[in-house]
Amino acid sequence: MTGRRIASYRIEQEIGRGGMAVVYRARDLRLGRTVALKLLSPELAGNDVFRKRFVHESQTAAAIEHPHIIPVFEAGEAEGVLFIAMRYVQGQDLRALLDREGRLPVQATTRIALQVASALDAAHAHALVHRDVKPGNILLAEGVDAEHPEHVYLTDFGLTKKSLSLSGLTTVGQFVGTLDYVAPEQIEGKPVDGRCDVYSLACVVFEALTGAPPFRRDDDVALLWAHLNAPPPSPSSLCPGLPAALDEVMATALAKSPEDRYGSCVAFVTALRAAAAERRGARTRHTPTQVDRRAGLPTQEPPPPPPWAMPVYTPGPGL
Repeated sequence: MTGRRIASYRIEQEIGRGGMAVVYRARDLRLGRTVALKLLSPELAGNDVFRKRFVHESQTAAAIEHPHIIPVFEAGEAEGVLFIAMRYVQGQDLRALLDREGRLPVQATTRIALQVASALDAAHAHALVHRDVKPGNILLAEGVDAEHPEHVYLTDFGLTKKSLSLSGLTTVGQFVGTLDYVAPEQIEGKPVDGRCDVYSLACVVFEALTGAPPFRRDDDVALLWAHLNAPPPSPSSLCPGLPAALDEVMATALAKSPEDRYGSCVAFVTALRAAAAERRGARTRHTPTQVDRRAGLPTQEPPPPPPWAMPVYTPGPGL
């Protein structure tokens, strides 16, 4: 595709690839600027429902003006291919940073998470749910000073993801999302709202703090079972240097039911920052017990997971 022209954009280099699209660095020949050009799979343009949803949701995304959301410049169709032209960000994504560093300091994690959270809540205010929050969709550009060393952009909103599900291009039992970060209600095929993104953001934060997502299993089926049924490990049990106060915050954000999570992404990160600010050891840690505090009676222990759903954990560097 290098050198080929799509609409008013000349493709220069491939910079990313997924199951439904390829992203290129391209030149906007009208305005003389560099853009990120996302080309969707050709077969998607042949579905009328998808095309209509794509146009509508592209317009919704383009209407959101937020400092941490990648601006959409144009969306359309050329030569039978659907495309989205977006701002090109010079930098790296969070996936590359975590692969290199293993895990991040608490302060850096909360600083990045707050910028992502504000972007997600802005999208939710426009009735747009991301559905695929993951390190690879969090871009890190150079910040303005030492107190703000990075400027975070959230990219790849659920334009095509929602359109696929509503146009019948996904089959029964399928969902759209990345397995390490997918919310239980997505797995079950239930309606989703912004609390779906709260769960996924919490999975990203968990990985940034500990070096791995909350659930690690040998295969995809076991991983999905864990998202639906297994309680997440506490970060401080995996990394003893982390404040114990973070455990309760992460448990709430990773609750199986959306009703039990924080109501917004910013509310989650605000609680996270408050917990991180507590002096280490200020709280007395107790061994958790299976007690219903409302009734004062022991509750029934949950059944153990089947052998194929047992956890697998690989410590990150320095642990």
